[in-house]
Amino acid sequence: MRIALLGGTGDIGEGLALRWAHDTDHEIVIGSRDPEKAREKADAYEAEIEDRGGETKITGFENEMAADRADVIVLAVPAYHIADTIQAVSDSLTEGDILITPATGMKRDEDGFHYHKPSAGSVTTIAVEAAPEGVPVVGAFHNLAAGRLTDLDAELGIDTLLISDDETAKSTVASLAEDIEGLRALDAGSIANAAEIEALTPLLINVAMNNSGLHDLGVRFD
Repeated sequence: MRIALLGGTGDIGEGLALRWAHDTDHEIVIGSRDPEKAREKADAYEAEIEDRGGETKITGFENEMAADRADVIVLAVPAYHIADTIQAVSDSLTEGDILITPATGMKRDEDGFHYHKPSAGSVTTIAVEAAPEGVPVVGAFHNLAAGRLTDLDAELGIDTLLISDDETAKSTVASLAEDIEGLRALDAGSIANAAEIEALTPLLINVAMNNSGLHDLGVRFD
């Protein structure tokens, strides 16, 4: 399967790109508003995999072209760019494509990070409202530490929670998630449950910040 990571030059985009390139045979496409930056990052990710003895081909394009070349599109962008990013690539999306959003709204003060719930109810809902008809949205990868993903020497052994109103799309994303070694996908229900999942991210960051040795904290449900 061909997976595009829009905003794939950032931390979570890099981590997912490297894991899928290292652990699977999926084709990885890096998207960015700056096509040159996308190509540079794609070359760097490809070189890292090859340095580890792997073989892969990672390409980089402007976001709209990256989306046009993919079956699954990960919106690896900040929450406040979700709607704009979807609108910018909407002409490149076709029925049957799947959008994945790992974004969560957060704000920070002197006490730490806090969930910033949007008026729509969740960032995932914003993505649903912006998506073209026939293109399902799946919320996934919200609570993963980018540093842990990016470090290919780090064992994961963690879970990701999936939410969607489209069961077929959710099943596809669950399979893609579990193609990453050490990552387990758990069904957390419909989009209506998105806020509860998104709100876990600032909690995990606060725990990581305040406890030694938990910088790349993850969650496992047992």
